[in-house]
Amino acid sequence: MTFVLVLAFDTATPAVTVALHDGDRVLAESTTIDARRHGELLIPSVERVLREAGVRLHDVTAIVAGSGPGPYTGLRVGLMTAQALSSTMGAPAYGVCTLDALAYAGGLAEPFIVATDARRKEVFWARYADMRTRLSEPSVDRPEHVPGELPLFGAGARMYAEALGEGRLVVDAPDYPLAGALAALAAERLAAGTGTVDGVLTSPSPIYLRRPDAKVPGPPKKVTT
Repeated sequence: MTFVLVLAFDTATPAVTVALHDGDRVLAESTTIDARRHGELLIPSVERVLREAGVRLHDVTAIVAGSGPGPYTGLRVGLMTAQALSSTMGAPAYGVCTLDALAYAGGLAEPFIVATDARRKEVFWARYADMRTRLSEPSVDRPEHVPGELPLFGAGARMYAEALGEGRLVVDAPDYPLAGALAALAAERLAAGTGTVDGVLTSPSPIYLRRPDAKVPGPPKKVTT
């Protein structure tokens, strides 16, 4: 049996979440909800998870980062960290859609929708057949434009429950993607040899659905007398 030790983390939402998975189970996990401190929290969280699991960083065989969609700055923290660790350690780095990790954490066996907060009064969302099977590409829309009827969950769904339909909310499902679920999903895909087929396990590249909020300042206005 091939030795597997997956280090997974996601910073595409306010949750800075890290986990270590050995191919069978989650060995350690840490999640902190703080939308403004991704850069400060990620590496200490990685160190804490490795310490709790009694594992050295160089024992890790695969690095997995949530690839979004998500706000530009937070998302880049996780993806750049995955690339840096991969270069340092020589372990391969992969990206998994953040919405897929959230869907997997929900554990549902029937069709549903997940939605995270996209700011600007919008949500990132996708439709699923079950916890492992995404049916649509990730999208960004105002809540009222998300298709109706199917059950839904995620922080975006809860935030805009009135517009989406409160009766559709899955009460016990998570609001944010959890790294334990991300690591377990990635370990499944690695074991199945799905590689990069249909983008289910790809290089750690960001999923951007719109331009960053920050913009390069334009030239100063001319002042005439």
